[in-house]
Amino acid sequence: MIDASFPTKTLIRWYWRGYVRHAVSLILIAMFFMMLEGGALGALSYIIRPMFDEIFVAGDRGAVFWVGIGVFGIFIMRGVASFIQRVLMAAAGRRIAAALQRDLLDHMLTLDSSFFQWNSPGTLIERVRGDADGAVGVVSSTFSALGRDVVALVSLLGVAVSIDWLWTLIAIAGTPVIVLPVLVLQKLIKTTSRRARNAAARMATRLDEIFHGINTVKLNSTEAYESRRFSDEISHFVKAQLRAVAAQAGIPAMMDVVAAIGFFGVLTYGGIQIIDGEKSIGEFMSFFTAIALVFDPLRRLGALSGAWQAALVSLERIYVVLQQRPSITSPPVPTPLAVAARDADIRFEDVHFAYGGQPVLNGLSLVAEAGKTTALVGSSGAGKSTVFNILARLVDANSGQVSVGGTDIRALDLSRLRAMISVVTQDTQLFDETIRDNILLGQDVDDVQLQQALKAAHVADFLPNLSDGIQTPAGPRGSALSGGQRQRVAITRALLRDTPILLLDEATSALDAKSEAIVQGALESLSEGRTTLVIAHRLATVRNADKIVVMDHGRVVDQGTHDELIAREGIYAGLYQLQFAVKH
Repeated sequence: MIDASFPTKTLIRWYWRGYVRHAVSLILIAMFFMMLEGGALGALSYIIRPMFDEIFVAGDRGAVFWVGIGVFGIFIMRGVASFIQRVLMAAAGRRIAAALQRDLLDHMLTLDSSFFQWNSPGTLIERVRGDADGAVGVVSSTFSALGRDVVALVSLLGVAVSIDWLWTLIAIAGTPVIVLPVLVLQKLIKTTSRRARNAAARMATRLDEIFHGINTVKLNSTEAYESRRFSDEISHFVKAQLRAVAAQAGIPAMMDVVAAIGFFGVLTYGGIQIIDGEKSIGEFMSFFTAIALVFDPLRRLGALSGAWQAALVSLERIYVVLQQRPSITSPPVPTPLAVAARDADIRFEDVHFAYGGQPVLNGLSLVAEAGKTTALVGSSGAGKSTVFNILARLVDANSGQVSVGGTDIRALDLSRLRAMISVVTQDTQLFDETIRDNILLGQDVDDVQLQQALKAAHVADFLPNLSDGIQTPAGPRGSALSGGQRQRVAITRALLRDTPILLLDEATSALDAKSEAIVQGALESLSEGRTTLVIAHRLATVRNADKIVVMDHGRVVDQGTHDELIAREGIYAGLYQLQFAVKH
């Protein structure tokens, strides 16, 4: 799991410089209207005094019109200002959230494959979506507090002080009482919010696992089991979320304690002054309105500290991902390939590699000649797929050298290296997009090239049977297509990439005999003129390879043509006889 704790100042400084300042023009305009909205409360409390003293008490008919116009204007101004600032702050918030989400995804795409092995898709989705939204919400609250609530607070207290400074002092006398509880609640909010975000990530992970493995769930009749597991995660999330919400609600609730103490004191002291004729009813109502309205912005300002504690948890979770650095990168000054890519041999020289301390390759040395097909065979766990992963630099060898055309692959530009390689695997990865989109993957290819590739890969054979032809959706993970159709789509993709190196990993192992024959024919066409490395457990598919390399426990133990290996009666001959029960 990716978790860490960072200083608050570091997080806020990074958030401001990296994201908030890019929406500052919208925020500043919104703050102007927030100030109008906040100032309207002060104006409203001020106009209460003539309303009572001049209209209700003195009975001045002439004052009715101008006081009414004043109240009307205040509410109109407040409504318009409130509408505009909310729209502008929503636009600023969406802009910041979009930037955060784009940067998170862009950065994650640069990280090593191991990052995605240790962090589930559900967890990462929650970071990109949930945490980004959680971090953005506090921006609106903060600037609303600085613009609307601070102005409202100042204007209302100004009205209150202008009427009677002692009444004002009595009204806020209870403030020191809540300082310590608020500090305790702030720490509690951060703790409970972190638990709630982690619980949300576990929920997303559980859902991703269920939907990804829905056929396994159904075939094993584990619907009730998965439902119980998800229900448990929901329960954990609800409990954590409620604790976080309760902690945040505690701070504004403390403000009501201050209000209770203040109102009791003012009513007791001020009421006697009114009875004695020292103050007018209008003065008291104006003061009472101002103080009553003070506690709304005061609550929001108090709640802001809690909102920041919750937001800091989301900012931490985003920041820690952005601090991750890939270990597999291009060198500062890449070395160009010494020969043409199609004329480049692939060499593994004394290569060692281990997954988590478990040795996989133990001094592997092999050569795949340019333009020829080299097959890798051996029992499961012999290290065959690791050879592909190292060649494409999904992982790096612990020691030894891997070269293409005499140039160490770690000296090549990473994107240039991968641009030389096409891969077709037994588990073809298709996206929930159209067949055309799955084939092109963003490439700009003219229609003639596309039609040629579709025909060569035998995709053109089944397109007429689909509802929308090449525009037919492939379904989630290609589920709308058969295994053979998915493989042919992948082959079309590789044909259009037209790379000098081709990696085939059990490309026909999951197919029936008819589909295998079609796909095998397409693969043979694809392999022509390319340096091809093939992994296959079905030895019949590699009989015609230019060279067969036999691997065992991460080493090359034999190599040669099919006939040579059969004649030597080694591991390959044993595997062949086991599969075909043929005696030589």
